[in-house]
Amino acid sequence: MTTSTSTDQPSRAGEAAARPAGTDDDAGLPPADAHDLIRVTGARENNLRDISVEIPKRRLTVFTGVSGSGKSSLVFGTIAAESRRMINETYSAFLQGFMPSQGRPDVDHLAGLTTAIIVDQERMGANPRSTVGTATDANTMLRILFSRLGEPHIGSPQAFSFNVASISGAGAVTFEKDGKKVKERRDFTITGGMCPTCEGRGTVSDFDLTALYDDTKSLSEGALTVPGFSMDGWQGRLFRGSGLDLDKPIREYTAEEQEILLRQEPIKIKVEGINLTYEGLIPKIRKSMLSKDREAMQPHIRRFVDRVVTFTPCPECEGTRLTATARSSTIAGISIAEACAMQISDLAAWVRGLEEPSVGPLLTTLGETLDSFVEIGLGYLSLDRPAGTLSGGEAQRTKMIRHLGSALTDVTYVFDEPTIGLHPHDIARMNDLLLRLRDKGNTVLVVEHKPETIAVADHIIDLGPLAGSGGGEVVYAGDLAGLRTAGTLTGDHFDDRARLKEAGRTRDGVIEVRGARQNNLTGVDVDIPTGVLTVVTGVAGSGKTSLIHGNVAGLDGVVVVDQAGIKGSRRSNPATYTGLLDPIRKAFAKANGVKPALFSANSEGACPTCKGAGVVFTELGVMETVETPCEECEGRRFQAAVLDFTLGGKNISEVLYLSVDEALEFFSAGESRIPAAGKILQRLSDVGLGYLTVGQPLNSLSGGERQRLKLAVHMGDDGGTFILDEPTTGLHLADVEQLLRLLDRLVDAGRTVIVIEHHQAVMAHADWIIDLGPGAGHDGGRVVFEGTPAELVESARGAGATLTGQHLAAYVGT
Repeated sequence: MTTSTSTDQPSRAGEAAARPAGTDDDAGLPPADAHDLIRVTGARENNLRDISVEIPKRRLTVFTGVSGSGKSSLVFGTIAAESRRMINETYSAFLQGFMPSQGRPDVDHLAGLTTAIIVDQERMGANPRSTVGTATDANTMLRILFSRLGEPHIGSPQAFSFNVASISGAGAVTFEKDGKKVKERRDFTITGGMCPTCEGRGTVSDFDLTALYDDTKSLSEGALTVPGFSMDGWQGRLFRGSGLDLDKPIREYTAEEQEILLRQEPIKIKVEGINLTYEGLIPKIRKSMLSKDREAMQPHIRRFVDRVVTFTPCPECEGTRLTATARSSTIAGISIAEACAMQISDLAAWVRGLEEPSVGPLLTTLGETLDSFVEIGLGYLSLDRPAGTLSGGEAQRTKMIRHLGSALTDVTYVFDEPTIGLHPHDIARMNDLLLRLRDKGNTVLVVEHKPETIAVADHIIDLGPLAGSGGGEVVYAGDLAGLRTAGTLTGDHFDDRARLKEAGRTRDGVIEVRGARQNNLTGVDVDIPTGVLTVVTGVAGSGKTSLIHGNVAGLDGVVVVDQAGIKGSRRSNPATYTGLLDPIRKAFAKANGVKPALFSANSEGACPTCKGAGVVFTELGVMETVETPCEECEGRRFQAAVLDFTLGGKNISEVLYLSVDEALEFFSAGESRIPAAGKILQRLSDVGLGYLTVGQPLNSLSGGERQRLKLAVHMGDDGGTFILDEPTTGLHLADVEQLLRLLDRLVDAGRTVIVIEHHQAVMAHADWIIDLGPGAGHDGGRVVFEGTPAELVESARGAGATLTGQHLAAYVGT
């Protein structure tokens, strides 16, 4: 791939970018044109070491460096955070009360900031009615189209919305007529498209009552298994106030009592002189738990829902979420439900085939939006796909759709590894879209590791030299040619290419998959070899995840290591998640002759003021809760007396502030030597997490870091088969080699390793490759190649070459 030049851009920005940092500036330019740089002075957020840097505006700037070097701290934690904070301050005090409270980043000075739009990989909302179509403008435009052209005509666009219910009513209206006030009765009707049975969710829920309670017990004996339902306090008083006998076994309840316990609609009752509302278990669970997307639930709530509730397609709307009336109106024989269920690439072609001058501009805009899905590698999705089921990379690219057609210019777009989940074939298209945003006059900042995206950057800022406390410095700023000779880790490894494995390992058996038909799979038959490293690849949407997670993940002895969020409290950290804290607490207790519970921020040793959280939360009524560091423990989380106890010269708080590599050295020698802790820390270091702080909150980890943390935990398991989903996510070029060595160690230890991956270095290192395709969605779902990497490269010379084969051949230089 060739490096993009910026000769087609306004010259002043290029001249400004070329000026050395700190030069004064812009002489001879009109004052309004002298702001072609974002200037950062003295940034110290997280591990940043008082750095200063200048970033050219209206250019594509890529920030790179090893994981933990400070890229996100500079881009997201400093530049984007300050832009967001300053914009929020323009709103009224009332509105600011409902916004996240943001402190000023730890930086001396920021200049030249513009409005920042962050396009990250966070999942898209927790609303079960949110779909790909509602998350973009596509559904809105499609509803307008059907309200104009649909036959029969049934109403306005809201008649096709599954978020709007149909209601009717009547009331008195007072108005002035001939100088007199007149009161008349008026009727009104709102025609919405929401299915009344499933309320626009597309599924209905059925409850397994045997899992909801133990009918041999009474309520006072703890019959209910619903999380958070206790007979202590007001919950028990509510049940008693409803007239239920709390001491009678539930199996002895009459039909009326069963109805009150389970299905009673909200009613007003008086308990101890206080007016309260009582409702049955099922409506309460629906409101408090099932109103959220499953992935947004806390782990224990999700386990309860999975055990108790069964979701089936709504029999009334057949899963379309829409009323029969909304589905009865068609354009060219297609209803809006059928249009939303189409693969987007097919829907785009259908829209282009409609010719109606009265809605010409609407058709053009809708077609361009749908074409953007295809261009960005998401043409295999459908508009009715629930937004909560999208991966992080898919969610980020879906958010990007909203900005491609935006009329905004001179804003700052911030992307977090936009190539995640993309096949090499799709990365080129992603690069084109980033350049299109730049060419509209916007500043595009991208945190990225992939050399294909680094290569098209106008400006590159490399952070390092290492991770954690060894990073936080700008080690290079300039163009690609300069990076290659800069002597940094990124520059040294930029042109690294893994060689094809000359001789693969010999399989010791196979995992047979027969007739796989999940999602877009077309009755796939495939043998996955055991005892070797198998890489499953193919373009995004080709069926890789459906094949492996749908057919192999549930087998005995299979360990799945994915990038899903690690749900837990705000107190969770790598030390608690991996079990590292247990041997450390015991060692501290033994060395000081006290109880281990003193060295837990969740137990006896917790600071009494903040209860071990390290921060104090202040409720401000209707305004957002304010979070401030605890003044008593100064954020250390422990009582002062606990911090007097030491091991190897460090107290428990100081130990939790060590990086994994520092902790590994600390617990490997001298009086602080703890073999059990060293074993866990070594695994964390082996998976490339040596820079993490052992007490770092889990909610601060990226998807790739979460996956490697899970892998470190599971490396001690007895599982025979490991499934890894894109383990190179978030890895620097220099760290990929370490990952390959780790995969080899797993296989050499007798395990089967199956990796879903797009990175060519992992493909080249595989013993066996399974390539799915040839395209995405209904154009994929087939195995197009099985064999060794060398055979895949050889096949690229033939007429039947696959996209993966072509890119792997280009990567290894054949």
